[in-house]
Amino acid sequence: MAELADLSHHEHGDTEGLGNRLNWLRAGVLGANDGIVSVAGLVMGVAGATDDRSAILIAGIAAVAAGALSMGAGEYVSVSTQRDAELALVTAEQHDLQRMPEEELRHLTAMLEERGMSPETAATAARELTEWNALRVHSYLEFGIDVDDVTNPWSAAAASMVAFTLGALLPMLTILLPSPERIYVTVLAVLVALAVTGWGSATLGFANWRRAALRNVLGGAFAMGVTYLIGSLIGTQLGTQL
Repeated sequence: MAELADLSHHEHGDTEGLGNRLNWLRAGVLGANDGIVSVAGLVMGVAGATDDRSAILIAGIAAVAAGALSMGAGEYVSVSTQRDAELALVTAEQHDLQRMPEEELRHLTAMLEERGMSPETAATAARELTEWNALRVHSYLEFGIDVDDVTNPWSAAAASMVAFTLGALLPMLTILLPSPERIYVTVLAVLVALAVTGWGSATLGFANWRRAALRNVLGGAFAMGVTYLIGSLIGTQLGTQL
């Protein structure tokens, strides 16, 4: 009954519950990670081809704008699809409760028995929970959906866009430094930031943060190395032709 007790403590007026908070937090962490990696790779590639900071700045701004809009739109579509699926399941369950309440009561009793209740206790609990809020209980136990906390696509999209932009600002600012060591500063700053986002994503998913941070760091290092190499080769070729 612990799961159902948690539901009863969820305030009815709370439009931004735990599921939604985790959803936009996940979108924010992933958005920041994508912003760091994609923009770092792009500006490193341009920096490999030219020392013109104006060209690097223009390319970086374009990458930030396009990436943030793409992330926001993609997150909105993805979460909207999830929300539509959840609402469809809840609507179907509501129809079943209206058309065959006795069968749904037996189903609820069986689900409670599967969770360790005796048949007598399960039958009593099923009747009481049905009187309390049948739709909420069935939706939660059958599909893991809290009808008062259905995912919000707008919050996820906004979190993704803002986080992408903030993450992208790091390589943008470091690559524009006048110092001749700006490449090394950018690489170091990006790798540290990727370690942090790797830790954050692992913490949200209760996974091994060391492994997640290492994956992020290696992936970012590879992306920056490849794009810088490509930019250097293109810059050399163009310089030779000109």
